[in-house]
Amino acid sequence: MTGDDQIVRSRLWRDGVLEAEDFPFERTSDYLSQEDCLVWVDLCAPDPAHLSELAQELALDPLAVEDALARQERVKSIRYATHTFLTVYATSLADRDASPALRETGLRISRVSVFVLPRGIVTVRQGPGFDVDEVVRRWDDNADVLKHGVGALVHGLLDVVVDGHFEAVEILDDEMEGLEDRLFDDRASTNELQRQTYRIRRDLVELRRVVLPMREVVNTVLRRHKDLNAPSELDAWYDDLYDHVLRASEWTESLRDMITTIFETNLSLQDARLNTVMKKLTAWAAIIAVPTAVTGYFGQNVPYPGFAQHSGFVLSVAVIVGLALALYVSFKRRDWL
Repeated sequence: MTGDDQIVRSRLWRDGVLEAEDFPFERTSDYLSQEDCLVWVDLCAPDPAHLSELAQELALDPLAVEDALARQERVKSIRYATHTFLTVYATSLADRDASPALRETGLRISRVSVFVLPRGIVTVRQGPGFDVDEVVRRWDDNADVLKHGVGALVHGLLDVVVDGHFEAVEILDDEMEGLEDRLFDDRASTNELQRQTYRIRRDLVELRRVVLPMREVVNTVLRRHKDLNAPSELDAWYDDLYDHVLRASEWTESLRDMITTIFETNLSLQDARLNTVMKKLTAWAAIIAVPTAVTGYFGQNVPYPGFAQHSGFVLSVAVIVGLALALYVSFKRRDWL
């Protein structure tokens, strides 16, 4: 198997019907020039020379190709003369099956760059982190929509990405509910609770960076879709996709506010617990001070009432017990003990 075979995956639809898969790389431009064809080409961790060859064949903008190969890029959509370039991030949570208290690893982000052409799309992935098979299954499940053109391919891809955002937000929401339950549990480990809070807070910050800009990406694709006079049958699909993007954004924002509240509440509870401990220690110190003071008085080397007599010992013990009990009852009523 050659290097090209390892990094290139392709599909060809004609009039909405799947006709070929993994066709020769050199046939890409030929198929894209035919009006009844719909093409998808996927490159995973491509060599720059390989992508440059494809860019020359399809007349892709050099700036877009540079962005597709860059190590770090923000979520964006840019319209060029011959195509639209998208950068989106798919998300997943590692150890998703582990309980919130045991899951240590955080949010995984996989970048996907998309060149949207009039009769096809080219996807460029930085690595195998994004499950492109799920995108293919989504296209197969809605095969009747593919007859409407490239907009259907873009919708299927973005729909999988947004569903991944939803899944990540839902898992984080469940974990935050677990944090709330453990927040008022005195038996819960404070260090573990703080570590989980910081991890969720970090994941939410990263998730927010890739979820919020998706609104502009979907808007740009929708405008481009209408400018090309694409079939209006896809408008409802994109409206539904945009609604999902808005819900994911709002959910992420609400979770960020909630995790901040949990963090502040945790600090407040720690201060309250510390105050309770200090209050109890102070109360016990006051009780212990009673026998110390009494025995110190009766231990003087000068004559005092009951000096060198059995009655003096009995009197000192009675004073100690009486005052200690009086302080204990008084503190107990005030809930200091």
